[in-house]
Amino acid sequence: MISGKLTKAKVEALGPGRHGDGNGLYLVVDPSGARRWVVRVVVKGQRNRQGGPLRTDFGLGGADVVTLQEARAKALEYRRLAKSGLNPRFNAKKEIPTFEEVARQVHLERLPTWKNEKHGAQWINTLTDYAFPLIGRLPVSDIDQPEVLSCLTPIWTLKPETARRVAQRIKAVLDVARSKGYRSGENPVVAIRDARVLPKIKAKAEHHKAMDWRDVPAFYADLKSRDAMAAKALMFTCLTASRTSEALGARWEEFDLDAMLWSVPASRMKGGEVHRVPLTAEMAAILEPLKALESEVVFEGQKRHTPLSNMSMLMLLRRMKVEGATVHGLRSSFRDWAAEVAKAPREVAEMCLAHRIGSAVENAYARSDLLDRRRMLLERWSKFTTGSCEQVFQFPVGGKGKQ
Repeated sequence: MISGKLTKAKVEALGPGRHGDGNGLYLVVDPSGARRWVVRVVVKGQRNRQGGPLRTDFGLGGADVVTLQEARAKALEYRRLAKSGLNPRFNAKKEIPTFEEVARQVHLERLPTWKNEKHGAQWINTLTDYAFPLIGRLPVSDIDQPEVLSCLTPIWTLKPETARRVAQRIKAVLDVARSKGYRSGENPVVAIRDARVLPKIKAKAEHHKAMDWRDVPAFYADLKSRDAMAAKALMFTCLTASRTSEALGARWEEFDLDAMLWSVPASRMKGGEVHRVPLTAEMAAILEPLKALESEVVFEGQKRHTPLSNMSMLMLLRRMKVEGATVHGLRSSFRDWAAEVAKAPREVAEMCLAHRIGSAVENAYARSDLLDRRRMLLERWSKFTTGSCEQVFQFPVGGKGKQ
C-alpha cells in the first residue's frame, strides 16, 4: 500500500487550499467545498517554452469518486511515465469513469452557480432516483439512446415534468463527459428529442389549491388567536401575498419599519430582482413583538438564528383542519379579491405578487414598481383580512396615484 501525509479523515475535513500528500500529489479544496486530486510531475528530457524542465499539473478526478489510495496509484503511474520521458497527457492510460462518477463531479462543480442549496439537491436527487439505478454504474462512454430511454420511458407520461428535468440533467452530464474526452459523437438525449422517439405530452397546468377570498377573514381570525411562530409567519405571508420562501427567509436587515418597507433581495426572489413590499399597520403589529427575540431572522425556528422549515406553515394548516387550500394558494386568494372586489388594475395586483408583466421591451421602459399604488391595495387587503373594512373598497378607476 502506498503511503503519504494525508489520511481519509483529512481528505474529508481539510479546508480550502492545496494540501500535499507527498511525491507530487495534492488535494485541492475549492472555496465551494469541491475536492479534487492533482499530481505535479517533471517530464524527463523535455523543456518548457522558457527552456526549463517541463513541470506540469494533471487532474486525477474528484475526491468524492477517486479515493486516496486510487489517487496515489494514479500519481505513481504519472511519475513513472514522466521519469521515462513520456508526457502523461498523451501516454497515461485513460480510465473511463461511470455515469454516476461524472454526474457527481458535475454536481459539485455547479453547486456555486445554483440559487440555493435546495436547487442543488434537486439536481442530483432526480438523477439518484431515476438514472443511477439504471445507468449509474455504466462507463459514461457506453451510454447511448437505449440506455437514456430506459431512464425516461417509465416516467415520461406519468411524470412529464420530472422526466424533462431528468433528460436535461443526463444531457448535461454527457456533454461534460464528451468535453473531457470520455465519449464522442452526438448526445443521445438530443438524438431522442430530434427524432421524437418519445410521445408528445401536453403538460397540464397544476394550480395550487386556493382558499376562497370570502373565507380569508375567518381563517385569519383563527390564526390570530394562536401563539405559535408558524401562525405569525402565516399571517405575515397572507397579508403580504408573498411566497413561502420569501416570508420564512425574511431577515431583520431587510426591513425599514420607519419607512414601512420590506425590501426582499434579488438573491431570494424567484425573478432575481429586488422586490419592495409596502408594510401595513397589521404587518408591523406582527413584526414588532418578534424583535424582542433578537434573532437574525424574523420567523425563527427551533434552531437559533435559523428560520422555520418550509413545512411549518403547511403543517399548521393541517392542524387547523383547513382543507382545499395551500399556503401558496393564499396568493391566489389575494389575486381573486383584488380583481373581483377591489377592481385593482392588473399591473398593480401582479406587481404585488412580484410577477413580471408585459414583454421584455415593456419592462425595459416601465421602471416604476408602483409602490404607492401597491401600498394602497395592500392596506385595503389588510383591512379586509382583519375584518376592519366596513364597506367594499374599489380601486380608483383611472387613478394613477404616486409612482
